[in-house]
Amino acid sequence: MSKLTGLLSCCIVVIFFPIAGVAQDKTISEIKKDSQKSGEIVDSVFKYNAKGWRKGVILSLNFGQGSSSNWAAGAEHSSFSMAGYATIFANKKKGDFYWNNTLDLGFAMQKTSSQGSRKTDDKIDFYTKAGHKLNDKWAVAGVLNLRTQFADGYEYDYLGKGLKHRISGFMAPSYLLLSPGLEWTPANYFSLMISPFSARWVIVTNDPYSYYYPDGQIPLPDGGEEKPLAATYGVNPVRKVAFEAGAYLSANFLKEIVKNVSYRSKLDLFSNYLGKRDPYTDEKISSKPQNIDVYWTNNIIMKVNKFLNVTYNFDLIYDDDVKQFGPNKNAARTQVRSLLGVGISAKF
Repeated sequence: MSKLTGLLSCCIVVIFFPIAGVAQDKTISEIKKDSQKSGEIVDSVFKYNAKGWRKGVILSLNFGQGSSSNWAAGAEHSSFSMAGYATIFANKKKGDFYWNNTLDLGFAMQKTSSQGSRKTDDKIDFYTKAGHKLNDKWAVAGVLNLRTQFADGYEYDYLGKGLKHRISGFMAPSYLLLSPGLEWTPANYFSLMISPFSARWVIVTNDPYSYYYPDGQIPLPDGGEEKPLAATYGVNPVRKVAFEAGAYLSANFLKEIVKNVSYRSKLDLFSNYLGKRDPYTDEKISSKPQNIDVYWTNNIIMKVNKFLNVTYNFDLIYDDDVKQFGPNKNAARTQVRSLLGVGISAKF
């Protein structure tokens, strides 16, 4: 994992959607100049109002369909996928002060003739950052970030018996981060937030036990006890909340890399200084700050025309507390997900 973290930390070609408002009495050239200093990316679709706010919504809806008949090599008789994404932002800039707010939403489903309907993507990511510029490249800033999902997620071969078992849901888990620090913006398409001391809460609500069998007792001949849902995320199911404190780094990148092709990326790294508690016994466990949590999202948008886009999403997550993998379902693993879609988009 240390190699993965080192690789990701080095390739911090990553970024956010930094956009900030400016007062209406400034000229266009002044607005552009200030925008470049604060890491803002100017888009003529979104205008400034009289109070210095810049707000907007970016929507996209992607579709996929496939079918086969008497296909010797084997294929689904029919498949259909749909994915919807929305980015909502409201940002303000007044003098050296800026306040950026972004809500990223996403949900995708796939239906096949053999497996029925299954969720392939689901995210709620709220990010708010307020800061005060010290000079053209540095600022003192604070971040509040909440990540969770809309709907339940399932394991479809629970205990190797083909059972459908709930393994996640709304606010199960959710991650709440509060982080003060310094922000470095060397270019108008890149920013880096560094915080040596941050607080993070891992929350698992909405039935943190989530057993398949009554009281979690697996019937014979297998026998044994089921693992509570909260425990798979390192949270005691009675407490429902685990507190962590440590270092936080957030790198954001957004740029048109070639004509009509934009790349947006965000990398979050978190190292927990505190010792953890066993989710079953509540006993304290020694801290392992070298086990860095990684949350990396990437989005490539290839614009065909005003409304038609080809999009590619790639997400990578590593969390040492999420122990749902391996032969015994008690190990952490690097989680990878990607989606390619063709669809329509709009800006408001």
